[in-house]
Amino acid sequence: MKRSFHFLFLTLPMWIFSQNITDKIIYYDSIGKDVSKEKHFSYRIIKDYYTEKDLYQIKDYYKSGVLEMEGNSKTKDGFSREGEYIYYYKNGKKKRIENYIKSRLNGSFSEWYENGNPKLKAEYIESEKGFSSNLKIYDFWNTKNEQMVKNGNGTYEEIREKYAAKGNVKNGFKDGEWKGINEVTNYQYTDIYDNGKFISGKSINSEGKERQYTVLESRPLPEKGISDFYKFIGANFTKTKEAVLNKISGRLVVQFVIEKDGKIVEPKILKSLGYGLDEEAMRVVTSYENWTPGQQRGVPVRVLYSIPITVSN
Repeated sequence: MKRSFHFLFLTLPMWIFSQNITDKIIYYDSIGKDVSKEKHFSYRIIKDYYTEKDLYQIKDYYKSGVLEMEGNSKTKDGFSREGEYIYYYKNGKKKRIENYIKSRLNGSFSEWYENGNPKLKAEYIESEKGFSSNLKIYDFWNTKNEQMVKNGNGTYEEIREKYAAKGNVKNGFKDGEWKGINEVTNYQYTDIYDNGKFISGKSINSEGKERQYTVLESRPLPEKGISDFYKFIGANFTKTKEAVLNKISGRLVVQFVIEKDGKIVEPKILKSLGYGLDEEAMRVVTSYENWTPGQQRGVPVRVLYSIPITVSN
């Protein structure tokens, strides 16, 4: 390799020259877990990570240095999305634009195919209870650039990496019978909608087992209620001697997975306080038992969860 300055300037990714000492770089493997720089599949730059701000700029890059995603977060860990997020294909063309309010999809939503052709124009509208958002579809084009939904009416097809579904759209919302397949949970299903409202569904797995359901998704919950979980954390969390001596206080955030059998696995600290408090938080959280697992279409699934723990003097 040549060692001239000009060679390096031309080949190094552009983020090298925009990074400063207040930024943080996190390297990820192909499934999004933290890894070393040598083994990374993609990476994230959090602008001004080591300063206190209301919003932090988050940018994800492919290993090649091409921008993959950009947006803002209220927290420096990047898990409190706010405002517009833009995604890009590896060729640099826009993939989709979505908007968030308090980490929930809300507002305009657009998608494109990798060749630049339009795919979807839609909007996420907050549900009446305010806990989720419903997708209202305005226009949709298939891979042949044929417009299948126009002004909220037509046939819509959802195709993801391991998920596909197809059905009618009326006035922007799902209507009538929708059929789909989910390769992750390994089942096919038929759902019934009435003007966007889910009525009922039936799923069949590869072994022929059939499930009936009236709820599309349900969150994991402690069998004795969420208040019992928080009470357990408060009663069993012990402040370390190092933290007491250094008068440490503040809030740390623990992320974990509720398994299909209801067990807590894969704990991870999203916001650290150090002084042994992170390890203590993970110990307490994973020692709690008896969760009812989350479900999708009547099938138990793994669900990512996170909670804050406040430590006072």
